[in-house]
Amino acid sequence: MLLLLFRSRRKNPQDCLGTPIVYSPVKADLAGNIKKIRAVYESNPTKFKTLKNILEVEKELYGPAWPKTGATLALMWLKRGLKFIQVLLQSLSDGERDEENPNLIRVNALKAYEIALKKYHGWMLQKLFSGSVYALPYKSDLLKALEKGKEVNEEETIEKIHQFLAKATPVLDAIYDMYTKMNAELNYKA
Repeated sequence: MLLLLFRSRRKNPQDCLGTPIVYSPVKADLAGNIKKIRAVYESNPTKFKTLKNILEVEKELYGPAWPKTGATLALMWLKRGLKFIQVLLQSLSDGERDEENPNLIRVNALKAYEIALKKYHGWMLQKLFSGSVYALPYKSDLLKALEKGKEVNEEETIEKIHQFLAKATPVLDAIYDMYTKMNAELNYKA
């Protein structure tokens, strides 16, 4: 579901969040964070059975530099990106919309950004995001992309989103909880 969000309603069917040039840095950032976490895991799957194991080992390994480095930092930014996606999908599935333009998802994306990412971004990134919402796909095109290009029955697709969120939200909440308990959350602005 995460990478499916980057498929497009426009010319490039590989990117559903709209204009690839606008969202390719976001996609690359998420993919880079996943790659860093995976590399640590694959370096010793027995030692790094869980994300918590990775954080605990890195805390000891990096000392005072932790949590500002390694897979811990990558997971911190990945969880924020996943929170954005979670809130966006929840907002869509809850039926929140711009009454004047019900097929636009700007309202949903702005809500997700406000909740998940804005406080971690400086003025420039906030302005960049505000402008980028105009490159977002239509809701109907996003739903179609989530269905891998198939024609969409909106109610059925929204139900699939509900099912996905029911499974994904507790996992994401557990990661946030882990960061809080381990005092690994950083509040600096990018």
